[in-house]
Amino acid sequence: MRPVPEVREPDEEAEERHGGSDPTFDSHGVFVRSIPAVLCGPGRNLLPYRPWRTGTVKTAITELFGIEHPIIQGGMHYVGFAELAAAVSNAGGLGIITGLTQKTPRDLAAEIARCRDMTDRPFGVNLTFLPTVTAPDYPGYVDAIIDGGVRIVETAGRNPQAWLPKLKDAGCVIIHKCTSVRHALKAQAIGCDAVSVDGFECGGHPGEDDIPNMILLPRAADELDIPFVASGGMADGRSLVAALAMGADGINMGTRFIATQEAPVHPNVKQAIVDASELDTRLVMRPLRNTERVLNNAAVERLLEKERTLGPDLTFDDIIEEVAGVYPRIMQEGDMDAGAWSCGMVAGLIHDIPTCRELVERIMKQAEDIIGGRLQQILSGTSGTS
Repeated sequence: MRPVPEVREPDEEAEERHGGSDPTFDSHGVFVRSIPAVLCGPGRNLLPYRPWRTGTVKTAITELFGIEHPIIQGGMHYVGFAELAAAVSNAGGLGIITGLTQKTPRDLAAEIARCRDMTDRPFGVNLTFLPTVTAPDYPGYVDAIIDGGVRIVETAGRNPQAWLPKLKDAGCVIIHKCTSVRHALKAQAIGCDAVSVDGFECGGHPGEDDIPNMILLPRAADELDIPFVASGGMADGRSLVAALAMGADGINMGTRFIATQEAPVHPNVKQAIVDASELDTRLVMRPLRNTERVLNNAAVERLLEKERTLGPDLTFDDIIEEVAGVYPRIMQEGDMDAGAWSCGMVAGLIHDIPTCRELVERIMKQAEDIIGGRLQQILSGTSGTS
């Protein structure tokens, strides 16, 4: 049976681990925990850091990655740069650099080094394996990850099995993104340490099964032995509590982290997410069985019209203008009608642009209030009483 996440007070956790008299208590009586060095790279002079003061949510994911809060910032094209990854990690979550946004392995090595200058906490790199005729220099990217001392890798796209031996031999922990239970079970079978289970609500590629997280997460919990996080529709403490209740060990957020102060994207992108509702995304490339959830705009409407007009005769070349090479124009220049860009239905729950620290702390505080407040009142029979 999968372990149940614990909600504990910091001093309770510290007493169990250190007998209550360890010098890693600070002057305020707050337990200070060091980060596992293997997750931060060789030769790092790691500083201890303070956990969330009001309580600790400890799950298999926080233990696996050596992070304070069960919140991951997933890889996102032209979003997952060092600035955002470091900000999320500094807030106690797990920040992730998007590997293929960097044009070469040398560029990725430089981006990893930049991130190291901004945080001494664990962060990861996303490596997406694409079904392309001319594949990226995957051996070079894998070497850049390993040589850069990164020990957490988020894989996505095609089966990563061919690359696992080298990553595992280097001590890397692998979390693979999956859109179905069968794919999650395959990831488990080939040796992935955890999976991100992406429901139909998610931005980007939700797969072709169209199963939302209210069904997908409990199904994953029924089948998997390895830890997993919920992805798609995650935005706040309610999302976290719901994910934990359905068997997940944490949450992965993409769209929500784009709308933060530290996300290195054009302000137009952040404002478009804040202005959008849950009704403003569209599914494109369904006829090509490469479905992507994107925010609606003029380019997306043109793309959908081509799909309707061409029907089964549609080819990628017919829509290349709307989907190929558009991310720099959107994310960096703020041209919101340049093409299709990934965005989740969760936009309907995003109403501000906080810092990553404000966002993570707010999520954890809201989660604690729900667990220790409303749910406890329901259990005790005092809900609704004065």
